[in-house]
Amino acid sequence: MTQKTWAFLGGKQVPDEDAKVGVKTHALHYGTAVFEGIRGNWNERLGKVSIFRLKEHYERLLRGCKILRIELPYSADDLCKITTDLLEKNGFAQDVYIRPLAFKGQELVANLNLNTLDDEFVLVIIPFGAYIDNSRPLRCQTSSWRRPMDSSMPTGVKISGLYTTSILAKTEAIAAGFDEAILLNQDGSVSEGSGENLFMIRDGVISTPGETDNCLLGITRDSVIQLAKDQLGLDVVQRHIHRSELYLADEVFLTGTAAHLTAVGELDNRAIGSGETGPITKQLQDLYFSTVVGDNDNYSDWCTMVTPSGG
Repeated sequence: MTQKTWAFLGGKQVPDEDAKVGVKTHALHYGTAVFEGIRGNWNERLGKVSIFRLKEHYERLLRGCKILRIELPYSADDLCKITTDLLEKNGFAQDVYIRPLAFKGQELVANLNLNTLDDEFVLVIIPFGAYIDNSRPLRCQTSSWRRPMDSSMPTGVKISGLYTTSILAKTEAIAAGFDEAILLNQDGSVSEGSGENLFMIRDGVISTPGETDNCLLGITRDSVIQLAKDQLGLDVVQRHIHRSELYLADEVFLTGTAAHLTAVGELDNRAIGSGETGPITKQLQDLYFSTVVGDNDNYSDWCTMVTPSGG
């Protein structure tokens, strides 16, 4: 028998099949929504799901809500409690993907004024495997699509409409036989992957695009910066990166909630370094994967451990 699963909508837990919105919902037509992607990683040894940096995700969600003038009746702590309660009720004893969405829910199709629209919140949790194959370096393509400027669309938070560009870039890369896309800014400097932040290593120095390069201020990005500094004694320089620098790098890797930490072995049919996962990338991978499942005691405060019970 198929396990019954639950969502959160309208201020309460409801069966997934009842978590519905109307076809006239504003966010459906205009992308007026803010979302988060949150990982729950199954720890077999503990029999628990480790939710990685849950509160930080909700703090970013609320920052995005501020930009879209969405006012939720919940604090970050409230949202964390809603999430852990729902995960426990669903009873998933495996890796999961947690998707909260704050959106303009009023059924007013022809309305471009955010101030007159109702605000809603929905949360769904699904079993989730590998988004990208982390066991091998990726083949990437520089996308023909450019990352929007923050003056056109706020890029530091996860606004739904913004991700059309990422979807076009990823689709283009896959159609051309690559695994992932790298997006440049309007000035030709490097911004990020379609759904990941980018890091480059050359001569032992780790570099990554900064906030003014229109990249998402990723939580996995922040975690890797801290791991590199605290555990490996390496600083990360945030600066403009030219496309050609990536071709000459010793190592390149991508980070993101869905993608975890994945090496780039090739860009635009040019090998990065040896084409294999580099030594610093491998060290960071090992540190990261032990951390997100709750096995790194130095960062236990990053993980919210939930024992699934089932509803």
